[in-house]
Amino acid sequence: MYKIVYMGTPHYAKEILETLVTAEDMEVLLVLTQPDRPVGRKKVLTPPPVKVLAAEHGIAVLQPNRLSDEGIFEAIEKVKPDFIIVAAFGQILPKNILDIAPCINLHASLLPQYRGASPVQQSLLNGDEKTGVTSMLMEEGLDTGDILETIEFVIPKDMRLYALMQQLTEDACELTLSTVRNFKNITPQKQNEAQATLCKKIKKSDGQIDFEDAQIIYNKYRAFEGWPGIFHKNGTKFDGVSLVETEKENRAYEILAFEEDAVVVGCTKGALKIATLQPASKKAMCAKAYCVGRGLKVGHTII
Repeated sequence: MYKIVYMGTPHYAKEILETLVTAEDMEVLLVLTQPDRPVGRKKVLTPPPVKVLAAEHGIAVLQPNRLSDEGIFEAIEKVKPDFIIVAAFGQILPKNILDIAPCINLHASLLPQYRGASPVQQSLLNGDEKTGVTSMLMEEGLDTGDILETIEFVIPKDMRLYALMQQLTEDACELTLSTVRNFKNITPQKQNEAQATLCKKIKKSDGQIDFEDAQIIYNKYRAFEGWPGIFHKNGTKFDGVSLVETEKENRAYEILAFEEDAVVVGCTKGALKIATLQPASKKAMCAKAYCVGRGLKVGHTII
């Protein structure tokens, strides 16, 4: 029976915890997650998904603001874990905790590519053909530890964030069990620093588009599903976006055609088909209805 201390916060981490809890040869003794946060317009104090699941299984939970907080090291050391498993926890582990037991991180990229906070979005923004999940030994740096195992996944060209995240979550669950069970037989591999890249937290402003390059906009649409989405500087949001072509030169924002309820819009390079628009502070509507309501025809600009 492998004794586990688990650290994680969002849905991705919750699914991995579920896998550990239900595995017959794993015993999760303690869970650490981020503090409850205000959520939504009413700022309702909401526990992280990992905390909810841990509570359902009667597992002790700690929610430190920092792992250096008083009593955290002692609580982890006390349960004498065989492994500390970490997935999207949101804090770098200090050396004294790293020294308690092997610390294994499940990172949603093929390291050393996309270290940091938004690896899945970054793979879509860059139009990558493949991505994956890496299990790595943690050290004091940000996603810089030795690689243990990887699972690769070829990304369909029309796959968006939620579907890709679900695929990588399933792969991470599989990889977690494999790495723990085979740990003694795995030879850790140093990361190639020359190939390392870093990705930052996504900001709302990242979703603003200008109809310059259709491929770049479509990649943003895929990567920013849910939040922040893609939108013009005047606040108009775009959804149901598909790539028409990527090379022809057009006048930015020009309406090129109507296809059923959708509208084809030109970019300086390429063109997009848009099914839904949502003007600022108004309800979403089909793109054709938006244009008809404003008297916009082929040759006009949509914004």
